[in-house]
Amino acid sequence: FAPNLCCSCRCTSYDVAVVGGGIVGLATARELILRHPTLSFVLLEKEKELAVHQSGHNSGVIHSGIYYTPGSLKARLCVKGATMAYEYCEKKGIPYKRCGKLIVAVEREEIPRLKALYERGLKNNVRDLRMIDTKGIREREPYCRGLMALDSPYTGIVDWRLVSLTYGRDFQEAGGTVVTEFEASDISSVTESPVGTAEGMKYPISVRSSKGDEVRCRYVLTCGGLYSDRLSQISGCSPEPRIVPFRGDYLVLKPEKHYLVRGNIYPVPDPRFPFLGVHFTPRMDGSIWLGPNAVLAFKREGYKVYDFDVRDFGDALSFRGLQRLVMKNVTYGLAEMYRGVFINAQVKILQKYIPELSPSDVLRGPSGVRAQALDRDGNLVDDFVFDGGLGEVGSRVLHVRNAPSPAATSSLAIAEMIADEVQKRFAL
Repeated sequence: FAPNLCCSCRCTSYDVAVVGGGIVGLATARELILRHPTLSFVLLEKEKELAVHQSGHNSGVIHSGIYYTPGSLKARLCVKGATMAYEYCEKKGIPYKRCGKLIVAVEREEIPRLKALYERGLKNNVRDLRMIDTKGIREREPYCRGLMALDSPYTGIVDWRLVSLTYGRDFQEAGGTVVTEFEASDISSVTESPVGTAEGMKYPISVRSSKGDEVRCRYVLTCGGLYSDRLSQISGCSPEPRIVPFRGDYLVLKPEKHYLVRGNIYPVPDPRFPFLGVHFTPRMDGSIWLGPNAVLAFKREGYKVYDFDVRDFGDALSFRGLQRLVMKNVTYGLAEMYRGVFINAQVKILQKYIPELSPSDVLRGPSGVRAQALDRDGNLVDDFVFDGGLGEVGSRVLHVRNAPSPAATSSLAIAEMIADEVQKRFAL
């Protein structure tokens, strides 16, 4: 399924350059070239391979669209995107499992919130939702305990990196070019045509890499994930919303204990806290992940506890938005850090749902880093943000500043929306 990658790039010219080879960039590049087959497209990725960061470090869940405000863009894109994702996997022969999800209330005060979630899911047209009691929970998950649960059988799992790479293959088969090891360090206008060409100023935008390579193009679309704010800045656009990286550390269930979990088991979200909370997630490789917590990462692509980058850490700490978020959630943040260090503390939370689980049943697992967009008041930016600008560069650049979870589930629907925005702004 892996696309053919090119890591050499002289000064070449294209109609549109897409910066960022994660799932959103790949899905959008694919959608654009299918809509505009007579135009030339290039996708630029700074790593040696595609989809190695958020797209390759996630829970692997196909979400059904329960959580989001009815009528919101997130809700519509998730519900539509889930259907499109299942259809795409069927068409391409990508393995997936529709293993379902239970959102379980373990305390009486959670039941009103659970019922509100059910009503929200119905308004969002989520398929096959139903409320179940203790007996129903035991039938679906024999080792799970709870007072009441929301059963979402349409929720599934898939390897999102494999899906991403298949998008990349589609893009290439349609005539697109993929260039890896191209870290965009400058996006600017040019005043003369490339040496040895007679094209004049047909390609007025230059995207330069940190190695000195250059791509000329008419328009640029950036889907930079963890670096979306910096890509905006280098083209002269707004530095906000700012990206603050949060690392989530998972535990994994030992193979001999896999019988404890059949499908996804999630908590009822607590509106007092900024993140969802720990959950049980089966994977396509047969493993079962437990978690994650959510702690500030000291490096934007720092998957290990001690990964550190001076610039990333300084940018985060000096941003007023993060300072305000921390002040509003001091107790929560300290508890997340504590659970990240002490496995027993994490397991104690998980035991509310599966009492038979013990610390000896789990091992430390992988980690992911989430690109969380924050505004200067410390609010999590929870919807899609597009950014362009004025002048020769700004009018030819579109930045996808925030594509929040569940961006993987919604990727094909998001790609349609971004392609519409590109068409509106650039009149391709």
